[in-house]
Amino acid sequence: MTTYIAKFCAHHRIIQIMQHSVFTWKQEGGDIDKDLLIGKIKRESSLHFFKLLAGDHYAVNIEDIDIEVSNMKPFYS
Repeated sequence: MTTYIAKFCAHHRIIQIMQHSVFTWKQEGGDIDKDLLIGKIKRESSLHFFKLLAGDHYAVNIEDIDIEVSNMKPFYS
């Protein structure tokens, strides 16, 4: 298994704050499927980020989140 790191920006359709962050994940070597990565970032990071911002005042839907991945590569610690 190889650990990878990606730099991304998440935008929500309603919430006017952007999430600029990095995301790490493990996968077998090979090509990175960007669509699968974006789905993983939405589910495991951005959805929780925007729910934290919105609190109980607004129901955050994953379909309202757009992800832009600007860079990704193997992560060596």
